[in-house]
Amino acid sequence: MDDKRLTPRKMQILKAIVDAHIAGGEPVGSKYLSQDDKISCSPATIRNEMAELEEMGYLVQPHTSAGRVPSELAYRYYVDALVHQYANTRAEIAEINEVLRYKLTEMDEILEEVSRLASSFTDYTGIAFKPGVGKVRIVQFKSVLLSARDFLLVMTFEGDIVKTKTVHLSFNISEDILRRFTEALNMYLINLPSDSITMPSIMRLEAIMGSAGGMVHPTVKAIYETMNELDTADVKLEGITKLLQYPEYSDISDFRNLMEMLEEKERFLDVITRETSDGNDINVYIGTEDESDAMRNTALIFKKVRIGGKQYAVGVIGPKRMNYSRVIEMLNGLATGIDRIFSDSALPSGYED
Repeated sequence: MDDKRLTPRKMQILKAIVDAHIAGGEPVGSKYLSQDDKISCSPATIRNEMAELEEMGYLVQPHTSAGRVPSELAYRYYVDALVHQYANTRAEIAEINEVLRYKLTEMDEILEEVSRLASSFTDYTGIAFKPGVGKVRIVQFKSVLLSARDFLLVMTFEGDIVKTKTVHLSFNISEDILRRFTEALNMYLINLPSDSITMPSIMRLEAIMGSAGGMVHPTVKAIYETMNELDTADVKLEGITKLLQYPEYSDISDFRNLMEMLEEKERFLDVITRETSDGNDINVYIGTEDESDAMRNTALIFKKVRIGGKQYAVGVIGPKRMNYSRVIEMLNGLATGIDRIFSDSALPSGYED
């Protein structure tokens, strides 16, 4: 795209059209623009400029309407060159800081709350991305007897990541049995990736435990689940149904296609984990720029955030005519708050490199 092709007047008119379409969702005509005090030219001149913007690919005329709507090229130009920062209110900043500083202790909790905040402040669908840790290994097992048939399994992973699972049994055990079982776990299952916990290892544990061998299967299942959770990257989504309030998603088949794509989290993981020129940039995918027909009426905006040497991301999904300035400023505010609160000296336990 050659920015020099847009004169200051064309830029002003294009921005006014995008702003109006974002606000109302309807085609924008020259009569409407002529009432804008910021545009000091005649309706005839506005019509000529709009016609030229249409020829250049920035505007589209839907059906037989006299008005125009922005194209994906227009939204891209708007995001890259025309957006002015949206100033967060003091109340919004205070809520972000309070929630992030005082409520959150676990990374999963952080991601859920960040995606909720992103959805709440923008009225779109909030997203948060968690990277996978990779091939994780448990370095120590501990356990706490909760009742005759329940115990808490405490797993410490490399990097001091601590996870717990409650294991329920179909028979009673004693403190002594649980102690012997924990010692066996520390003897045979530490420092192993999940794919190395094999059937011979499981059978060995069952033989050691004798009549209490029934403990092994539910415990190994809990271990697998926890290791897979850490191994796998994930995307948290909040406020999906908020999209239904926008006319772009009134067609049930279109909305269903988008929902199916949202459920295929690997698609988002692929987009979010792509390398960008600057990890601190806001990343914007508008419509079919993501090469997906399901996204043709949709935009995805996210910002990457580094926490403890690992790269996370926060963002929103909404209609192409979303309020980009508000969304971008909100994401910058969220990312700044996360960077400030979770500095290297104040990270949740287990997330340092």
